[in-house]
Amino acid sequence: MYARMLCIALVMLIFNVFFSSAQTVKDSTLTDQQRYQLEQLRIERDNIVAEEKDRLKAEVSRIDARLEKGEISDAEAKRLKEEAAMRSARNIENKTAIIENKIALLERGETYEFEVHKGTKVGMDDDDCDSCVFGVDWDDWDDWDFWEHKERRYDRRTYSDLVIAFGFNNAIFSGESFNDTPYKIGGSRFFEIGWQWKTRVFKNSNWLRVSYGFSIQQNGLKPDDNQYFVKDGDLTTLETFDLDLNKSKLRMDNIVIPVYFEFGPSKKIEREDYFRYSTHDQFRMGLGGYVGLNYTTRQKLKYRENGERVKEKIIDNYNTNNTIYGLAGYVGFGDVSLYVKYDLNTIFKDQNTEQRNISAGLRFEL
Repeated sequence: MYARMLCIALVMLIFNVFFSSAQTVKDSTLTDQQRYQLEQLRIERDNIVAEEKDRLKAEVSRIDARLEKGEISDAEAKRLKEEAAMRSARNIENKTAIIENKIALLERGETYEFEVHKGTKVGMDDDDCDSCVFGVDWDDWDDWDFWEHKERRYDRRTYSDLVIAFGFNNAIFSGESFNDTPYKIGGSRFFEIGWQWKTRVFKNSNWLRVSYGFSIQQNGLKPDDNQYFVKDGDLTTLETFDLDLNKSKLRMDNIVIPVYFEFGPSKKIEREDYFRYSTHDQFRMGLGGYVGLNYTTRQKLKYRENGERVKEKIIDNYNTNNTIYGLAGYVGFGDVSLYVKYDLNTIFKDQNTEQRNISAGLRFEL
C-alpha cells in the first residue's frame, strides 16, 4: 500500500514537472543569476522526493522492528505503514507545490523569499511543550545547525550542561567535633563551575543516567580568632597575627573530573520522526565522586598597619595535598539541587591532626 502511494506521488510529480515546463519561458530570456536559481530550485525539488523516500524506508524499518519485538500486531503494523506512505505522498505533493510556485514566480521575473529555519518550533502553545518559552522549543537547541540542515536524530542519549555550584565550606578534624573547627562557620565558602555530559544508560528507559565532565573547584577557609596560616617546614599551623586582621583566607583551587550516577523519573516526548526523554521539572538524585589535582593555593590577608590598608596575596602550596579525590551527591527538582561534597584526601600533608574539606550548597544545571 505504502509503495503504491509513493508511486502515485512520483507520477504526480512527473506530471507537474512536465506541465510546468511546457509553460516555461525560454531560459535565454533569463539572467545568469535567475538561471542559477532555477537550477537550484529544480535540484531541491528532486531532493525532496529522495528525502521523503528515505524517510519512508526508515519509518517502515522501525515499524518492522516493533513488529518483530511483538510490540504491535500485524494489523497495527499494516495500518502504520499505510499512514506513513500517505504522509510521505502528501509531503511530496505539498513541498513540490511550494517549489513549483517559486519556479513560476522566478520565470516571470518575480522573487519571494520566506525562510524558516528547520529545527525551530515556533508558534506552538507553551502548555503543549515542556521546554517552550515564548513559543520556541529551546530543548531542541542542540539539534539546530545554522550552517546547513541536518536531519534530526531519532534518539539522543547524551546531553551536555553548564554546572555551577556554591555554598558553605569548612573542615572536619579527625577525632574532634565539628563545633571545634577553628574556621568561621558561614564565613568559609566554596565555588564550582564546570561542564558535564549526561548519558542515558538503558536504551528504552531513562531512570538511570551517567554524568561526567570536568570542573574547577575553589575551596576557601577563613580562620577565626585573628589567626592565619603559617608554613613551618613540612607543617602548616594556625597562629595569631600581630595586628588586627580584617580578613584572613586560604583558597585552594582544584581541577577535578566528577562522575555521578543520576536517578529519577522523566517524561517521554514522542514526535513523528524523533523522541526525547525530558527531565524538566522532575525529581533527580545523583551519587558519585571526583578525582583531580590542586593547581594553586593562596592566602589573602587584609589589615591596617600605621594607618595604611595592607593587602597581601601569598601564593604557596602551604603543604596542601596535590591529589584531590572525594565523594559527592545532590538531590533536587528540575535544574536546582542541594549539593554536598567531601574530600577523602586530607587538606594538608603530614599534619598532627588530619583535616578533610567538606562543602554544602546549591547546584545548578544551566
